[in-house]
Amino acid sequence: MQKSFSDLEYAAKKKLTRRDRFLAEIDAATPWSALWQEIAPFYPKAEGAGRPPIGLARMLRMYVAQQCFGLSDEGIEDAIYDSQAIRGFVGIDLNRESAPDATTLLKFRRLLETHDLTRKIFDTINAHLAAKGLLMREGTIVDATLIAAPPSTKNSDKARDPEMHQSKKGNDWHFGMKAHIGVDAASGLVHTVIGTAGNVADVTQAHALLHGEEIAALGDAGYQGVEKRTENQGKSVTWHVAMRRVKRRALPKNKLGRMREKLEILKASVRAKVEHPFHVVKNLFKHRKTRYRGLAKNTAQLFSLFGFANLLLAGRRFTISESRRTS
Repeated sequence: MQKSFSDLEYAAKKKLTRRDRFLAEIDAATPWSALWQEIAPFYPKAEGAGRPPIGLARMLRMYVAQQCFGLSDEGIEDAIYDSQAIRGFVGIDLNRESAPDATTLLKFRRLLETHDLTRKIFDTINAHLAAKGLLMREGTIVDATLIAAPPSTKNSDKARDPEMHQSKKGNDWHFGMKAHIGVDAASGLVHTVIGTAGNVADVTQAHALLHGEEIAALGDAGYQGVEKRTENQGKSVTWHVAMRRVKRRALPKNKLGRMREKLEILKASVRAKVEHPFHVVKNLFKHRKTRYRGLAKNTAQLFSLFGFANLLLAGRRFTISESRRTS
């Protein structure tokens, strides 16, 4: 496709912006053909003399950009017109065509939700990363984070989302849902995602966050007693759970107490990897609040978000390791 003068002028600029570099990272890391093959059987085909549907590759890229910038359907439509970098990533030339509108993206997103395709996107990305040797599967770190939901009742139903619930963290109450994840202890990549209401205890989901091949699992103090729960009986995995703060502060100041404190520090250093995907999703992708009503839609989005977070984390880890080899 011949480039317009504005495209050539933009490509010739000397400085690459952070948005340029971010989109280049995502573009290079994403297994586009594999994702396309998963979605293509469900994507509408051109029929008769009517207007053909917008190409799947373009809609997929628009959806990826939307998730990675934390934008609404209308927001990503506007961003395509406002940002040359996003236009280039999606593959839109405004001299020849207009950007897909918000309604078209809404239909695409509903197609993904209806056919459970965001889970397939997540699984396809992980299969791609596993083929590169980035998922070791020997140990799992489990954790959960609260994602706020709008508490306002100024909507058509005059009520808050009935599938979201209050949860207390420290001395503060939060209304929303939880994203529970199981993370590979070696690579720090997410292999399992579960969405629940905010009042569901972390420990109740621990068994479902294991893939079954672990020899060890780690969790914070919220998972105390996990090995005694019925659903975990008979499993060969060894749990390493953080000591509660009150008990940790009461450790004796003798040699045994110092050894137990060092063990807690060691466990915490390993568990720290679970915070990396949370950081990408909540800070880089700006997903701090639920965008839709209901657990099903929001959980479907979590699969996409953590899948793309894996790509970003894996891409950066691979780049760092390559630079160390060449230096």
